[in-house]
Amino acid sequence: MSTKSVAGAKTQANSEYVQRIDRVIDYLRGNLDRPVKLAELADVACFSEFHFHRIFTAVSGETLNSFTNRLRLEKAARLLRYSDQSLTDIALDCGFSSSATFSRAFRSGYDTSPSEFRKSGEIKKSKICKELFPEDAYGLPMSAEEKRAAFPVRLIDVPERQVAYIRVTNAFELDRVLAAIKRVIEWAKSEDVFSQGTLFGMTVDDPHVTPKHLYRYEVCLASSLPFECREGTSKLRMPAMRYAAIKVSGDIHKVATAWDYLYRDWLINSAYEPEHAPALEVFLDKESAMDWSHFELELCLPVRKPAEVRSGRNS
Repeated sequence: MSTKSVAGAKTQANSEYVQRIDRVIDYLRGNLDRPVKLAELADVACFSEFHFHRIFTAVSGETLNSFTNRLRLEKAARLLRYSDQSLTDIALDCGFSSSATFSRAFRSGYDTSPSEFRKSGEIKKSKICKELFPEDAYGLPMSAEEKRAAFPVRLIDVPERQVAYIRVTNAFELDRVLAAIKRVIEWAKSEDVFSQGTLFGMTVDDPHVTPKHLYRYEVCLASSLPFECREGTSKLRMPAMRYAAIKVSGDIHKVATAWDYLYRDWLINSAYEPEHAPALEVFLDKESAMDWSHFELELCLPVRKPAEVRSGRNS
């Protein structure tokens, strides 16, 4: 595993990120009358679906859902003020399934009904003006400078490897994840691959987008030694990959803040963009992997140079 320093690297990648997200915003504005899938928007931006939502939030300062809802309500307000369309037609033009759904969303956003707004032309109290760069519920109140000092980023190249894993659905239920970790550790010790193996979690879904009961998290162990999977454990081969990595020692708040910095500050100002592969949380203290009051982790975001992405698509 080779390591490269990224300190002091200067890049114009930030403007590239802005341009890509601008394309998405323009696309959304032109398609507010219909549901637009995440995969469709990720394709417009030429970003991986795995990471698009967090990149959008990092660049725009709003979640994708909040931004789309705001655009729809702003368009609806303009139509109410300047057109004679019925509430139903406006609702459908702005991507709402019915006038009732539209009315609830409008009142929730503007604290007034569409018909009242059409009569008065006044917004009583807007609730949809979100604070820019809203903090994650677990995030710590740290400045960008403090995060940069606390979470130095390094690039690591990981070779192809064989991985055993257990996929956990409804992974917001902590007991499910802990039970999977326990099973993987017991299996790895029985196969005599635990001591030299790499234990990690893999975030398959975006917790900001996927419904909680469908959110998946994979508990994995990579080994250079041969092994056999038992019932309930599956096997895959992970390709060689470059990762932007941060080591974190602390509680869940520290981990959430480090992830936030990696996406929101480091990535969009780097010379890299995310690879189409899941992010990893490597347990550095494997014996204590089930103690979630304190973590010893290496957070790994798969990345590659933009030129590599373009050449790969053109090949």
